[in-house]
Amino acid sequence: MGTKKANIGDKIISKTGIKGKVEKVKENSVIVEIIENMSEYEFMNNRTVVSHKNYIVI
Repeated sequence: MGTKKANIGDKIISKTGIKGKVEKVKENSVIVEIIENMSEYEFMNNRTVVSHKNYIVI
C-alpha cells in the first residue's frame, strides 16, 4: 500500500482503518500505539503490529 517506510514517532493509517503512532520499527513491520480504531477489530491493549505493506504514513 505505502511506499515510504515509517520511522519512530510517525503517524500511520493501516488499510484496515487503524490510525496510530509508530513505537518500534522492525524489518517487516511496525509496532503501533493505537490512536483511533475505525476497523472491525477489537484489541485487548492499545498496541498492534502492522506490516510495512499495509499502511501509509500520514
